[in-house]
Amino acid sequence: MQFLPVEEQLAVIRRGVEKIVPEQELAEKLKWSRESGIPLRVKYGIDPTGIDLHLGHTVPMRKMRQFQELGHQAVIIIGNYTALVGDPSGRDETRARLTAEQVEANAVDYLNQVGKVIDLEQAEVVRNGDWFSKMNFADILELCSKVTVAQLLTRDDFSKRYREEAAIYLHECLYPIMQAWDSVEIKADIELGGTEQLYSFMLARDLQKDQGLKQQVSVMSPILVGTDGVRRMGKSLGNYIGISEAPYEMMKKFMQLSDDSMPMFYELLTDFPLEEVKTILQGHPKEAKVQLAKTIITEYHDAAEAEEAAQRWQREIGSGGMPAEIPVVTLSKSKLNEDGTLPAANLLKEAGLCTSTSEARRSIQQKGAKMGEEKILIDAHDQAIAVESGLLLWVGRKRFCQVELVD
Repeated sequence: MQFLPVEEQLAVIRRGVEKIVPEQELAEKLKWSRESGIPLRVKYGIDPTGIDLHLGHTVPMRKMRQFQELGHQAVIIIGNYTALVGDPSGRDETRARLTAEQVEANAVDYLNQVGKVIDLEQAEVVRNGDWFSKMNFADILELCSKVTVAQLLTRDDFSKRYREEAAIYLHECLYPIMQAWDSVEIKADIELGGTEQLYSFMLARDLQKDQGLKQQVSVMSPILVGTDGVRRMGKSLGNYIGISEAPYEMMKKFMQLSDDSMPMFYELLTDFPLEEVKTILQGHPKEAKVQLAKTIITEYHDAAEAEEAAQRWQREIGSGGMPAEIPVVTLSKSKLNEDGTLPAANLLKEAGLCTSTSEARRSIQQKGAKMGEEKILIDAHDQAIAVESGLLLWVGRKRFCQVELVD
């Protein structure tokens, strides 16, 4: 196979990458591959501990696809045995352990989603249970003898828990060793992942050297921030954009992104040339977000759905129009005054648009509360609102409901 010149390959690989360790070895491997015509083996491991992939997960997967497009061999490891342990990276507590049946069910769903990013037909897909299940206790002791406790405690997650006297269970200590051994089994030339995986990646180099193999190079991507623009994207934090979400739900989340996070999203999640990205970001932030959203939604759905989602957002939220779907909230007639009214602040609380009358009062004072299809401004917190079935209420742009009176 004819590979691109090394510098051209490096230009593709370096985009959206925080660290390449060691970088000079990557250039040497690419040179060897080009001269020999043999693709490099590029490893990416996935622990099927859940089934919903979000954009943060796709960052190293997109890098894997770039390696595929450069002509190299993708090797996807389904960590059905490491998942039984649970990755402690970035954790300040022990993960809940899954059963083998849960892991396998998750693996099937994972691959369906991974196939939206990586060309699975051209990839090797293996499970690390293929080798770990064959190990006896003597084999495990031999593997563990290659790593010291002091080495394990250099990991940020373990050292933090050790300082705070939080529990570190022995099975968790096996995780980085198992992940590193995967690289020995598949003879990885390159491993992809986030910067929090550096310890395991370096341990893999040590184990490969011990086995007389060529050592892998680590290509590490930065951690994608979530929709809050601060913390890493994560489902538990509620700041994620799932690749299987409906297009309109994705669109709404993209439009909530902070302006500061836009360069990262464009660089890590699109193929726009970086010079073109600069031009896009110099324009109106709203237009840049719409373009980003449509580009990524098209990748996981299609262009027509992306365009429809963008138009719907503009119609319902961007220009303050009527939403196509308005939640209905039931309200007991017994809560109303004898004349069928309710003070505005009480009404917003009873409708669930505010958590308290104090919050409702603040919303009204800030001119953020409206009623009816014409979105008539509610002037005062004690304004008597005539409540009838079908009444529309609004707090800001994103909270709204239709009241349905019940006996």
